[in-house]
Amino acid sequence: MPENIAQKSAGSMHKDAPKRVMVLGATGTIGQKTVQALVQHGHKVVCCVRLRSGVGAALSPSDVKARLEGAVVRVGDVTDPRSLEKDGFCGEPFDALVSCLASRTGAPQDAWRIDYKAHADALDIAKRAGISHMTLLSAICVQKPKLEFQKAKLAFEKELIDSGIAYTIVRATAFFKSLSGQVERVKQGKPYLVFGNGMLTACKPISDGDLGHFLAGCVGDERLHNRILPIGGPGEAITPNEQGEFLFKLLGQKPRFKNVPPGFLKGIASVLSVGGRIFPSLTTKAELARIGHYYATESMLVWDANLKEYSAEQTPSTGSETLFDYYESLVRGEAKLERGDHAVF
Repeated sequence: MPENIAQKSAGSMHKDAPKRVMVLGATGTIGQKTVQALVQHGHKVVCCVRLRSGVGAALSPSDVKARLEGAVVRVGDVTDPRSLEKDGFCGEPFDALVSCLASRTGAPQDAWRIDYKAHADALDIAKRAGISHMTLLSAICVQKPKLEFQKAKLAFEKELIDSGIAYTIVRATAFFKSLSGQVERVKQGKPYLVFGNGMLTACKPISDGDLGHFLAGCVGDERLHNRILPIGGPGEAITPNEQGEFLFKLLGQKPRFKNVPPGFLKGIASVLSVGGRIFPSLTTKAELARIGHYYATESMLVWDANLKEYSAEQTPSTGSETLFDYYESLVRGEAKLERGDHAVF
């Protein structure tokens, strides 16, 4: 998708006719920003949330209502189709479904339960409620599926495409929260950890706010319907080495890097896989190690299948906040990092 279409769509969202929208995954940092954007531009938003939600289940329904001002908040279980239909949709009609829902760790059982089944059940319920369009937040890493959570996401993407309703599948690049775990480490004088030489991968990180604004814009913009849309944040693609260099400069420190061989994680995964034959609990840990290795060796950019390489040029950009802007706000204490389970380090 050309960059100007992404920017034009996000900027013209206020022209959308108001719609009645059900939002899943509303309590995550991206979900909150998406709900706020939908409300800001006149849509009537209903969110189905757990009794305790957010990072570490720290948010009560009253906390959620305060964060999602202007939206209707209903308590239900999105993994239980009976609860979602009875307590979330409540037999009412809706125009659109927006999902920012995702498994927290990417562990196989959790991935198939959330990334696939919860979404498949929600789509079935939403269709009976009359929706004509669904916006799904997916991930750009499904382009080269090697992991169970990627396969689960792709399985639902296919189901959505084949469902007969209009769809917009947004494959986002790296999130700020996934790339900010070393800010405190560097502040404490520790070296910045990189895999290999720190230039094996690159990404165009996108902020929660910019992504939420883009997702909300997909609801009413028919130019973005029936499309799979990769999207990244503004600026050039950046490597882990460049992230570390910026942090050291920001903190006035001499750069100190610690290089970790990518094969280290692959070796751990192999050992745990063997152990999993005796102790099944190790199988999940092996998959988590494989996830770590994937992110250590694969860029979060559009994959050019013809050239067999990642392309920063083909990765669309939207928004205005860069990862380096976010680093500055973290260092100044103006932003609070809510990483949850979405962290590379």
